[in-house]
Amino acid sequence: MRVATPLIFAALAGMFSERSGIVNIALEGKILASAFAGAAAAYVTNSPWMGLLAGVMVSVVFAMMHAFATVTHNGDQVVSGMAINILAAGLTAALGNYWFKQGGNTPNLVDSANGINARFEPLNFPFADALADVPIIGGIYSELISGHFLLVYVALIMVPITWFILFKTRFGLRLRAVGENPSAVDTAGISVTTMRYSALLICGILAGLAGVYLSVAVTAQFLPNMSAGKGYMALAALIFGKWHPRGALLACLMFGILQAIADRTQGAAIGTFTIPVQLIEALPYILTVILLGGFIGRAVAPKAIGKPYVKERT
Repeated sequence: MRVATPLIFAALAGMFSERSGIVNIALEGKILASAFAGAAAAYVTNSPWMGLLAGVMVSVVFAMMHAFATVTHNGDQVVSGMAINILAAGLTAALGNYWFKQGGNTPNLVDSANGINARFEPLNFPFADALADVPIIGGIYSELISGHFLLVYVALIMVPITWFILFKTRFGLRLRAVGENPSAVDTAGISVTTMRYSALLICGILAGLAGVYLSVAVTAQFLPNMSAGKGYMALAALIFGKWHPRGALLACLMFGILQAIADRTQGAAIGTFTIPVQLIEALPYILTVILLGGFIGRAVAPKAIGKPYVKERT
């Protein structure tokens, strides 16, 4: 669950974007930018909540840049997304090195010598320690349910909230319609531009939570390129889940399980053969290709995805 949390946030972020018709390959850059902003702000203010606010705000700024390029000026969505990823990778490393003089890293958010404790702490539920030794139930309660960072629970709660917004509200109906047939939506008097900007705004908030989780909660420090492809993995989970919150959640949990196995089996051997950890880390991608290749059926994207909408003039 800890490993899957940033993937869940990013997959839901991509869902709002792509359901509106915007390919969001820029998730990687938004996660990285928010991770840096969150860690830097948390260290300077000695507050994880200020880090959360700063990380989300920076991610929203990058999302609005993406919207300006793709919605307002009808730019190529993949090219602009890659440009944002490259900008985030270079800018975070350069600013980190300029401000903190640690090779692009931010200082550790837990530094008792300097009175710094600016990371989110895990939440331990009542009686978690007392029940830890109880067979089955104790392990489930004390390790699976309790002991996670606040953002882990927020990510899980966001899955049904996203489902409700997309499939049970007028806003969600219009958002999905924009991704399927923007001309019909425009004819009905609904602004395609407004809907797509709104989708990317929500995308920026969720991607920002993913980045802040990495730097302010898990690592308690920003490291260059610490997103490590999680934005791309989230897109794979989104496709694997057929652009539905439940399917994306299951795909993210699958990736999380495989990554956790890789983390815990480093140096494992079968007889005299040592299993390369790179092979285990590649399993999520291999499994995704195999399943999408014929075991889960065809994943049909929104019809207008990747297509700039140009309003017809009469």
